[in-house]
Amino acid sequence: MRRTGDAQSFESSGMAKTVLGIIGGSGFYQIEGLERVERIELDTPFGAPSDTYYRGEAGGVEIIFLSRHGAGHRILPSELNYRANVWGMKKLGAEHLVSVSSAGSMKENIAPGDLVAPDQFIDHTYARRPTFFGDGIVGHVSLADPVCADLRRDLANAAETAGAKVHDGGVYFCIEGPQFSTRAESNLYRSWGVDVISMTAMQEARLAREAELCYAVLALVTDFDCWHQSVAAVDIGEILRVMRLNVALAQRAVLNLAAALGRRERRCACGSALKDAIITDRAAIPAAAAARLEPIAGKYLK
Repeated sequence: MRRTGDAQSFESSGMAKTVLGIIGGSGFYQIEGLERVERIELDTPFGAPSDTYYRGEAGGVEIIFLSRHGAGHRILPSELNYRANVWGMKKLGAEHLVSVSSAGSMKENIAPGDLVAPDQFIDHTYARRPTFFGDGIVGHVSLADPVCADLRRDLANAAETAGAKVHDGGVYFCIEGPQFSTRAESNLYRSWGVDVISMTAMQEARLAREAELCYAVLALVTDFDCWHQSVAAVDIGEILRVMRLNVALAQRAVLNLAAALGRRERRCACGSALKDAIITDRAAIPAAAAARLEPIAGKYLK
């Protein structure tokens, strides 16, 4: 782990440990208003994360930020190293993780410019590694409720306080991409009752649960998907225009959330999600696998 910049390290400052990790998606490339910012370049057993981590302070808590697609938005959703990104958050001490993602609306009442804090997912991806386990160690966590209810509630409230129209709850449908859907696909997905469609948050939800992180998503609705009669096709120019407006709201929501987390204790079950989930005989776990998962599951492998 290498630090750069002039900021005093948090370890030497005597501050409380990191609480909140933020993975920012399309358009959400930094957090305005952070104090005492330092850059951290991190190596992981799963390869390189998307970019440098930035650690700072806001609302009385520490925040770690990572740009999901890297500087200049250069990494496709299918190319993202989800495992490295989440492993790095855990290694740096985050207990809460919020994914900020742009999304298309699949319902008439969810308009471009609205924000959604979903509580469920449907995964329609096929080319990604969605688990830390494998290579000699087997674990099965529950994903029945993939979002931390406490964190989602705080996130939705924080976004409302920031002035956003927020839909609290809903189904996030995750596609492989990078192409947007056909009209036939879009109408099929609508028949499944989904609320928003996007390309990234599902893998983060899976890995956050394995890493025992509280996880929630703030979906920034940029457009109606191509099912909508008013949409000739998904217009990337219009998406970018609405995205810029949404990002300003999301920035304020993150700072409000940090303040809320600084006022409450963590009481949910997310921090023990791996308890009894690892079924491999401890004596049979390869040393390399145990070392790789030390920040994730070390307390269960001794």
